[in-house]
Amino acid sequence: MALHRDIFWVGRQWAVTGAGIQAVDQRLRGVLDIELARLWDDDLVQSRRAKPGVNAADFDEALTVARERFPNAAVEAAAPDPILAQMKALGVIETPVVPAMKLRAEGRLARFLPQWRIRR
Repeated sequence: MALHRDIFWVGRQWAVTGAGIQAVDQRLRGVLDIELARLWDDDLVQSRRAKPGVNAADFDEALTVARERFPNAAVEAAAPDPILAQMKALGVIETPVVPAMKLRAEGRLARFLPQWRIRR
């Protein structure tokens, strides 16, 4: 995965971006990246630090910068409204059902049409 467009800090191996902590080496394809939502998950952080080839000092500095930049604002899930929950249970309010889309191709398909050429 390419580095996010908002780059706040770049080290030798790690970068702090708008997506979280990302490995500078793009050959890893985002395998070791830590997204913002999991930045404060200590188990994930320790598992990334324990990977072979990880520059621990650079990782720790990136983690410090990222945690300062994005403080732990754990947003609790909004409690469901008890009145709406009771109305749904009684059947007064029904959840909408989205109909499935039916797609079909009629006539000649575009990929089988002859290509047009412009001649001068």
